[in-house]
Formats: sequence, structure tokens, C-alpha cells
Amino acid sequence: MKKTLLALALGTLFLDASAQELTGADLKEIASSFVKDGSTTALQNALTAEANLRKLALNRDLQGKIDHYFKYRVEVKGITDQKQSGRCWMFTSMNVLRPSVMERFGLSEFDFSHNYNYFWDMFEKSNLFLENAVATADRPMTDRDVEFFFKTPVGDGGVWNLFYNVAEKYGVVPREVMPETAHSNNTAYLRSVLNERLRAGGYELRGLAASGADRAKIAAAKIAVLKEVYRVLALCLGEPPAGFEWRYETRDGEVKTLRTTPLEFYRSIVPADYAPDSYIMIMNDPTREYYKVYEIRNYRNTYEGVNWVYLNLPNEAIKRAAIASIKAGEAMYASCDVADYDPVSGVCDPAMYDYESMFGIDLAMDKKARILTRQSGSAHAMALIAVDTDDNDVPLKWQFENSWGPSAGHEGYMTFTDEWFDEYMFRIVINRKYLDAKSLEAAGTKPEQLPAWDYMF
Repeated sequence: MKKTLLALALGTLFLDASAQELTGADLKEIASSFVKDGSTTALQNALTAEANLRKLALNRDLQGKIDHYFKYRVEVKGITDQKQSGRCWMFTSMNVLRPSVMERFGLSEFDFSHNYNYFWDMFEKSNLFLENAVATADRPMTDRDVEFFFKTPVGDGGVWNLFYNVAEKYGVVPREVMPETAHSNNTAYLRSVLNERLRAGGYELRGLAASGADRAKIAAAKIAVLKEVYRVLALCLGEPPAGFEWRYETRDGEVKTLRTTPLEFYRSIVPADYAPDSYIMIMNDPTREYYKVYEIRNYRNTYEGVNWVYLNLPNEAIKRAAIASIKAGEAMYASCDVADYDPVSGVCDPAMYDYESMFGIDLAMDKKARILTRQSGSAHAMALIAVDTDDNDVPLKWQFENSWGPSAGHEGYMTFTDEWFDEYMFRIVINRKYLDAKSLEAAGTKPEQLPAWDYMF
């Protein structure tokens, strides 16, 4: 009885004094607003027979109106497929680098081993989680940071800085050196086992730290957990090579052999300035101040790596920089909310699906409201490779190189209108040399710190 009264008392804390329950009169008024006329009956018949609302709401006026031709396009070749995994950020980071590898080695096609870097990403994330568990051992399990760490000790997701961290430490290898496995292509079960083991390990380490155990004992316990993590990863993904021999055939039909290490290979294929000092993430987040740098605390994979840092800019500044990069032949890591996307035509446009007309409801929200209400957020990374402009060089539409295989969208590519850019594009990674003076000056300022559990991340 006391518990029930307490729950009722706590519940009232969230209610305004003027709030009230739904009455019979309220329900009668609401129900009477649904008028069953002829058109409503026909619509109900259609909707109750077809579960795919997107199919019914497709805006036919847009079909065939948006082509896939572009005035400026980076030279790319070959569509990758991340399968049933959340490694879009890794595929995109590598896809941006692929054209230069093909040029360097004279190849007609090439892909990296995503499995190799996925192994080390998951292993390093495991170590970071365990270190975070120790560092917050003096806080209760209900602390927001602690809850965030234990909710998902490791996951597939990430952004460009995670690829940079793991590649800088472990390098990269060609696809043939460490091919995909069933578990790199479909990661759910592997992640489930790892997270169960890590939660138990993190809880154990918290107990050791809270009891006053010395750092040596805690470190030994952590290594014991990581040995088991390594075993699980090696059994499911294969063991990553310390060195490798790669045989390949050039466009001219010449067969060659390369003997090297993953780190040496990585150094040989990235630009000389491939580092956060030269490359920066620029982002459009209308919920925060523009021309300001933000850093997300603890959003990385390696313990010693760099966190996610971004410069917040208005879309106009981002577009100017992106156009300059595309004209220079440099594709960019980009991420967005994959909304209003037609998988058949491969086109994205804010007017692609007309749910408002179909249901007779109002769904209008600006980008800021969608972010704050969790209706929208960046969910998928792709390479930004093309832009089409009018006679005054004003952008009309853009194109992504996706990693969902060649059958997704327009032969593996996704074309989106400039209006869609404004609403659903969030961030790109770009060489600072393409930023305008105002953006470049802002990029040099001290970052404001944000928590990894913030609504935007």
C-alpha cells in the first residue's frame, strides 16, 4: 500500500496542476472527428489491406523528375556492401580512400578488409569500456555516464575519428588478406556475446576498484577479460595478421606481389596530411551555436585515441566547402538521416512521401525541432561524391556512394535534392583547405565539451 501511494505521489510530480484525465466527453469529441464519408472509407479499405505505408504515400509527382546526372563528380568505382552490420562509418572512411589506392597500384577494382579493422575496433572498444568502468567505480550504477557505458559496452557504430584511431594504430589490409566472415557480415550474435561478457567483467572491475584493490590487480583482471574478448573475436572473425603477402593484378594484366605490414600499407595509401590537423568534421546542428567547435567526451574507440570533434556550421558554409572538395576530385566522409528515401529510384527528397495528405494530419517540424524531439538524427554514413549545379553554380542535387550493395538505390548510389541536404544532412569530413576564412578561424578555437549520451549522438 505504501509503495502504491509513493508511486502515485511521484507520478503527480510530472503533471501540471491544470492537467486532467480523458473524460467521456473528450473521447466522444475525438471519436466524432473521424467522419466516415466515401473517400475516408476507400482510404481505410486501402490502408487496412496494405501494411507498407511508404508504398502508399509515395509522391507520384516526383517520379522521373530527378535524374542521376551531375556536373561535378569524383571518380569512384565499385559499390561495397556492409551486409547486416553497423559498420557504415568504417566502409565510408575506406571508400573515400579506395580511388587513390586503385590509382597507386594500377588496379581496376579494390576493396579493403573491413573485417580486419572491425576486429581491432571491437577489441579496442572493449578495453575502453573496461577502463571507463574502473574510472567511474566511485559512482552509483544509476549515474548517467555509468548507465551509458553499461547499456552498450561495445557496438558497431562510430564516426570517422574511430576509423582514424584504429587505422593509425593497426593499419589496414586488402580484402583478400582477411576476408569477411559470417559474423563480420552479420554482427548481432557476436555483439551480444561480447556485451554479456563485458558487462560481467566491467562489474567485477568496479567491485575491485571500489574495494581499494591496487592498480596492478585491477590491470591483471582487465587483461584476463580481454583475453576472452580476443578469443571470441578470433574464433568469429579470424586472427588479424601482423604482416601479409598480397598478390594482385594490374589493369594492364601484370601480376605483382606486395610483402608488407598493415601499418606500412596504411602509411603508403593515405594522404600525407591525413590527420585531424588537416581533416575536420563539419556539422550542421541548428540546436547549437554555429562557428563553434564541440568535442564529445569519451566518443572514441582506442583509449589513447582522439575523440569525436566537430565544427558546427550553417548549411551554406558546408555546401561551399563540399562543392570545392568535389571539384578538386576529393570525395568526403558524410553522414545523414536516411529519411524520405525511395529505394527503387534511389532518390531522396523531403516531399518523397506524402503522409500528411494520406492521413489528413500535420507533420510539420523544422530540423531543430526534429533533432530535439529525437525524430531525426544522423543514422548512416556514406561518401559524398557529386553535385549538380545551375548556371550560377548554385547546387540543385547531390550524390552519395552507399555501402548497401549495387542493388540498393540507383546501382548502389543515392541521389538527393538540395532541399533534402538542408533537412537531413548532418556532417562531413573535409580537408580544412576547402573551408572559407570564417570557418577556418572558428576551427582553431577551443572545443566545448559535450557528453556522449547527448541527444545528438
